Amino acid sequence: MGDSDRKILVAGTGPAGLIAALLLAHHGYPVTLAGPVPRGRDRRTVALMRPSLEAIEPLGVLGKLLPETAPLRAMRLVDATGRLVRSPTVTFHAGEIGEEYFGLNIPNARLSEELAEAAKGSPLIEWHESLVGAWSCEAERVIATLDNGERLSAQLAIAADGRNSPARRAAGMSARTRTLPQSALVLNFKHTREHGFVSTEFHTRSGPCTQVPLPGMRSSLVWVLRPQDADTMNTLNDNALSLKLEEQLSSFLGRVTVEPERQIYPLSTLMPSRFGQNRIALIGEAAHVFPPISAQGLNLGIRDVEDIVAVVAAFRDDPGAPAAVTRYDALRRPDVLARSNSVNLLNASLLSGLLPAQIARSAGLGIIDSIPPLRALFMREGMRPGSGFSALLPLKGKDQAAESRS
Repeated sequence: MGDSDRKILVAGTGPAGLIAALLLAHHGYPVTLAGPVPRGRDRRTVALMRPSLEAIEPLGVLGKLLPETAPLRAMRLVDATGRLVRSPTVTFHAGEIGEEYFGLNIPNARLSEELAEAAKGSPLIEWHESLVGAWSCEAERVIATLDNGERLSAQLAIAADGRNSPARRAAGMSARTRTLPQSALVLNFKHTREHGFVSTEFHTRSGPCTQVPLPGMRSSLVWVLRPQDADTMNTLNDNALSLKLEEQLSSFLGRVTVEPERQIYPLSTLMPSRFGQNRIALIGEAAHVFPPISAQGLNLGIRDVEDIVAVVAAFRDDPGAPAAVTRYDALRRPDVLARSNSVNLLNASLLSGLLPAQIARSAGLGIIDSIPPLRALFMREGMRPGSGFSALLPLKGKDQAAESRS
């Protein structure tokens, strides 16, 4: 069918892949996009932090989504483990760091729908609505053969093709994976008390149970349970599950009514040996998978996209050259490792019945809660790595840091 002569190919049409294609096009780069149009009813929501919102603002999709989103003005951590040593309840308010809100809670399906619509309308994006069936990494290019028989050629392939990424395997990047003894029960629910735009993360013995505001008297929920418990919960009728959820939430939102269309997702972790090699760069779940704690998943994926766009800008002549993918690997490694390790450590501490793990978790949250500068650092770092530390720099240091980046 003929090879595409565009320099950049994005494989995968989930949110990370669509954002990558759109941001590259926004910066003037022609992009080939491979993957089916997103369809289906994903009941999950995604809490995008302010830096992520600022990153995708130029794409023009947020305005259409605002009526269906809710701001996160405060985030609360509650120890519901019932163990001997319990952490204090900690509440972080966006106003403490001069922000109106930390981020917005957005329905996944609607975000994908608007991103797809924007990609369809971009003159710089050539969309082939077929999965990549085979990859070939050559010295000067990478070739993707689609399931429909088309062959696409590019200097750089950006792999947003999920945790089982065929592109990652083709490029020779191994990945450490681990199946967790947990599943996430995902649903939306109505409640009779105002949420006040506060997200509450209950830390339980099986993992976090996280309520995140939606518009009106509604919230989304990600309830991490042991797989057999998740299956049992899912077999309950709506009334019975509503009572179980209300009990888990200690009735702080009043009477709870579970909405239809629940979903269960088995949990796992994934860390690749590299984030770029043989003209392929990994983003999104091809590059990192960890439990749904502290709203890190797609926010981390958007930072993947920001870094690959920066690398493409620095290596315009050949964005897939060995030096380019090596640069990308170096840029992503500290951020991904830090976020993955911190989330996995917290998750392990919840599952562990060992007293030292309980003491460490309690002491850490207690220290953060009691020292205002540390609270501010924790909140800023939660939104964007480095922003908390830069806020602590003296003014002269900030000016010098800004000059070094420009």
